[in-house]
Order: sequence, then structure tokens, then C-alpha cells
Amino acid sequence: MTALRLLAAAFVIHLLLVLPPAPMPAAQALIRLSPELPLILLGLALLGRWGRLLVMAALLLLAVQKIADLAMISALGRPFNLLTDVTLIGSGIELLVDATGGWRLLAMTAGVAAAALATGAALWWATGVWARRRWPPSHRLALCLTAALALGAAWLGQAWPGNGPYVLARAEVLGRTAQDLRRIRQLAAEDPLADAPGLLSAIDRDVLVVFVESYGRASFDVPFHAGRHLPTLRRAESRLAGAGLAMRSGFLAAPTQGGQSWLSHATFANGLWIADQASHAAVLASGRQGLFHHARRAGFRTAAVMPAITRPWPEAATMGFDRVLAASDLGYRGLPFNWVTMPDQFTLAATDRLLRDGAGPPHLFAQVALISSHAPWVPVPDLLPWDRLGDGRVFDPMAVAGDPPEVVWRDRDRVRAAYRDAVDYSLSTVMDYALLHAGDPPLMIVLGDHQPAPWVAQDGGPDVAIHLIGPPHLVDRAAEWGFQPGLVPAEGSTAMPMDRMRDLILRGFGGKLPQA
Repeated sequence: MTALRLLAAAFVIHLLLVLPPAPMPAAQALIRLSPELPLILLGLALLGRWGRLLVMAALLLLAVQKIADLAMISALGRPFNLLTDVTLIGSGIELLVDATGGWRLLAMTAGVAAAALATGAALWWATGVWARRRWPPSHRLALCLTAALALGAAWLGQAWPGNGPYVLARAEVLGRTAQDLRRIRQLAAEDPLADAPGLLSAIDRDVLVVFVESYGRASFDVPFHAGRHLPTLRRAESRLAGAGLAMRSGFLAAPTQGGQSWLSHATFANGLWIADQASHAAVLASGRQGLFHHARRAGFRTAAVMPAITRPWPEAATMGFDRVLAASDLGYRGLPFNWVTMPDQFTLAATDRLLRDGAGPPHLFAQVALISSHAPWVPVPDLLPWDRLGDGRVFDPMAVAGDPPEVVWRDRDRVRAAYRDAVDYSLSTVMDYALLHAGDPPLMIVLGDHQPAPWVAQDGGPDVAIHLIGPPHLVDRAAEWGFQPGLVPAEGSTAMPMDRMRDLILRGFGGKLPQA
């Protein structure tokens, strides 16, 4: 009976050690042998109560980090970083509430809490079985020999190296993150374009930087999505060209995937690679002059149209915007589309009504964030005639159509289809807006902020699409950046890092400047 208790306790510890930090088949994870297990059992036997406390703390920390990695990889395509990702927990909970419903989330939370308590209790029992047992000297020597033999056999006879390399890798990530934060503070203070003359002086019209939520390379390379999105883009390309507009397109490598759109917004505007919240805060505090600061200095009115902002956003005061239009400022009186406060078409129409009213100079330089293609992606609006939008209540029947998110999100195939439809709506809306203004076109820089979660995109890469749409004398300047004519980049096109765009725009639409 004692031997069975020892084996059962060892198996409980084994389960925590083989917990994978990334998705993998359960059977594959369970059959692995952890090289650390013999050492842990030996430590419990030799050190008793103190060894038990150390093992408990180490295994629980290891399990929490692995579970956090599993969640982050599933949602954002990357592991969890303790220094930069803690602030995402609240945002993740809010998204889960919208996608699954409050009661379902409460039940899930209760289940997770129960599982955590059960795991802690099982581990406390298992470590106690080995730590409380009185081991005669002969048995301790046998344990040492057994541990040494088992450890050597594990290292020599199996492919999985255990948890040691994983722990070292996570520690290295934390060290690199701390170094990166110091480096980004230094780079933010060293801006060769801070006082450069003539930036943006070639632009003779309004400029709209339009971020399309979750629009990435999957729309071009994954057949399930491309089969819907490429025909939409090609039809739009033909119509826009017929109206006299020029187009150039390419790909950018974004700093995030699956969420945290503001990191891509900041990377694009500041010309620095901002891949986490700590870097974002460091840049905001540095006084870095971003794209909109330079636009203001060049004589433009600057603005941000942010339909997803429903709470105070004090950080906007440091971003170079003269005016910020949050959800409550846009005049939408219709029903929300779950998390999405309003359809993209209304957001663009409100941009015209509130910022582009034809009053004349100075010209506008604005960031517009479109969110209809934000999770949970249901329901998807229809594109309406632009003169029928009113105060948005015309969208009410669409806002309550179809199954709610908590039903759709039970089926991964339905979620992927909903994402595909939502992005198609956003693309159709943006291109129709460009066609609407073809007679006196603004310069539009349309780009994705990030790809959706890898399981939705079915493409694990960070690349997003970018399109320049407007008069030929401005759009053709992007030829020097490697962007290709039309709305569909060539297959296999290399993605440019998103942090290069600020300087390319400032130099490309300005006077002659020294090359970077």
C-alpha cells in the first residue's frame, strides 16, 4: 500500500512537470518523462518539510507560467511575459464576457478556481507523501543511486530535455525585456527627424490613416479567407482605377497578433518597435515626436477617430492629436454590435461629418480605427447607401440578427467564417468610402493592425496588409518603398517592419532630406 501511495504521489508531480506551455496533444504530453522528477523526489525525501515547501512553490510557479503561456499563445500567438502582460488580464476578461456571456464566464471562472484548488491540494498531498516518510539511511542511498541512474537515462535516452531549458528561456526573456525597455527609452530620445524641415510638405489634401481591425496576410494566403477577400479587393481595384485613383499595396510585419491594436498604432506612428505595454508606456513618457506631432507641426489639423474608446483615454494627450473623437462623440444612436460600438460605415461617415466638412484649410491628418472586424465578429452589418445612415438606428435590425456570440463561439469553424465575413464587410466599406470621395480624394493609408489569433487566421505570421489610395502624384511616391500597384501585393511579397513607416511617410512626402 505504501508503494502505491508513493507511485501515485510521484504521478501527480509528473503531471505538473509534463504540462506543456504550448498546445499539443494530451497523450503526447503525458508519455514524456521529466528528467527533473527523480531529483524532486530525492529532494523531498532528504529535505523533508523545507523541501516540500520549496517544491510546492517551484511547481506552482512553473504551472502558472505554463498555463499563462498556453492562454497567450492561443489568443495572441506568443508566450506570456510577466514584465509586460499583466495589464492584459482585465482586457481579456472583458473580451470573454462579450464573447461568451457573463454567466458562462462566471461558470468558467468557478471551474478554473476549483481546478486550481484541486491541483494545489493534490500537489500538497503528493509532496507530503514523499516528505513525511521516514527514510532509513540505506533507503536514502538507494534513492540517490536511483535518481542518478534515472536522471542519466532520461538525459541520454529521450528527446524531451525537460523543464530546465524552458525555465532558462523564460528567464532570458525577462532579462531581454528589461534591456529592451532601457533601449527603447534611449531610442525614443534620439530622433534624427525631430527638427527636420519640410516634412509632409508635398501633401496638398486630407490624410486618413485607417486601421482595419484584424486584417492580415491570411486574407491573401489562406484559401478559406482569400477566396472571399481577394475578389472583393480586385473588384474594388477595378472600380477605383476607373474613377482615376491610384493604389499601391504591400505587407508590414506587425508587433502583435490577436489583440493589443494600440501597440501597432504606436509602432506605426512613433517609428519604434513597440511590442508590449511597458514599451508603450516608456515611449509615451519619453516625449517622442510621432507622426501626428509632425503633422501638427507641418500645419495639419490632427485627430483620432476611435469608436472603441468608451472610457477616459488620458494617454491621447501625448500622442499629437488636436482632437479625439471617442465612441460617445460620433453621434451613433443605434444598437451596438455586441462589443463593437458601431459599424465601420457609420464611423467613416462621422469622420466626414465631424472633421471633413469642407470648411477648407488647414487640411486634416487623422487616424481612424475601424472595429467591425473585431472579435466576436457577429453580427456583421450590411453596407448601406451613404445618405441613409442618419443617427445609426437604421442598423438596429442588423445588430440583433443571427446567433449571439456565445452560440457562434462554440464552433471554431463558425468563428472563422464570422471573421471572414466581418473583414470582408470592413474592406468593402473602406473601398466604397474611397470611391465615394474619388472626385476630391484624400490620401488614404489603409492597413491592418494585426492578424487575428492563429487558430482563427490559420496563419501564424505577424504580417498585415497596407494600401495607399489617392491621387497618383502622391500614391506613386510609395513605389520607392517597394509597394506594388493595385490592391493585391504579389504573392510571397516580403513584409516591411511596421516601425519603418513613420520615417518613410515623413521623408517620402517631404522635401529633400539626408537619407537615414
